[in-house]
Amino acid sequence: MTISLSVVLLLTILAVIFVRGGGLKFSHALVCALLGFCLASTSIAPTIRSGVTATAEIVGSLRP
Repeated sequence: MTISLSVVLLLTILAVIFVRGGGLKFSHALVCALLGFCLASTSIAPTIRSGVTATAEIVGSLRP
């Protein structure tokens, strides 16, 4: 679990740096995808899923 959290932390830092840098290249997208897979295997995954679901429901209920 310690290695998993270390990898998640490292990939999160890299993703933030890449996004703030302005240009998202293929290598950057690969790091973001790896971050997603690592986050999916952690204990925070259900919280992230419920947050994304709630946000999608709110956005889906908005009428222009």
